[in-house]
Amino acid sequence: AFSGLDKIVNRRARQGAIGFGEESRQVIGERDLLHLAETQDFLEFGFEAEFIGRLPVRVVCDHLEAGDLFDIMKHSEGSLIRQYERDFEAFGIRAEFQDEALEKIAERAAVERTGARGLMTVCERLFRNFKFELPGTAVTELVIDGPLVDDPAAALEKLRDSGVILADSRVMSELSQFRRQFAEEHGVRLSFDPEAVTALIDESRRQNVSVMSVCRDRFRDYQFGLKLIHRNTGQDSFLLPKAAIDDPDGYLSGLVVASYAGRGSREEGSVKAEDRTPEGPGFADDPADRMPEPRERSDEPGGFA
Repeated sequence: AFSGLDKIVNRRARQGAIGFGEESRQVIGERDLLHLAETQDFLEFGFEAEFIGRLPVRVVCDHLEAGDLFDIMKHSEGSLIRQYERDFEAFGIRAEFQDEALEKIAERAAVERTGARGLMTVCERLFRNFKFELPGTAVTELVIDGPLVDDPAAALEKLRDSGVILADSRVMSELSQFRRQFAEEHGVRLSFDPEAVTALIDESRRQNVSVMSVCRDRFRDYQFGLKLIHRNTGQDSFLLPKAAIDDPDGYLSGLVVASYAGRGSREEGSVKAEDRTPEGPGFADDPADRMPEPRERSDEPGGFA
């Protein structure tokens, strides 16, 4: 805020020194020079006399060193570190800051020479990509240590790789749970081919929801159509392809129509097998189906014996 004021103070402080006094004068640092500032220095700096006269008390603020910035992050009530912890927690990620990382951050912020605001500058450089790329992955814990501060790109790549492994196991667990629940509730078994699994993962990332939620939304009415197919064909196990993920209603409608076509063919064959004459081998020899024997003629009244 007072860039150049130290030079004005230094010039005034040296004007009275002559002879041996100049040689014995110690070098005065910038911080000490500002402590020697007087009213005439502020006037020469450019302040109006009426303004500077209303400021009888002047306090010099020293630059914050790395140790000061470390204490701010570690102990202050409104610590920037607490803010980052809350930001990551909102996405289900627990952030843990180690002292080694805080010391490195403090050293970099001290070089900025902008006070505690330098902490924000350094932290944004470090964590910007983490905040954009980790939410929505399977990563649930972020440890901020010295190596992460030294090479954030490598640390992020490692986290992404571990997140893919965790995501794969989590996806398969959620799919198994959904299939088990569907079979228990509706008596029909579902399975997914690899392309369908990939499509479910992509959709869950796009919506930022779990794979279980995507399955429940996509197949919320599938039990009705699949039970109808089961009655028509007897099929109780279905392997769902990617088409069932992209267009669940259209895919199910196609299965139902195909089940009726198969049912019609079986019924037609059954009717042809049973459509036989009474003399054919397909009927039992039932006495009730026989023609009555002709009765003999008699001379007695009535015409028949």
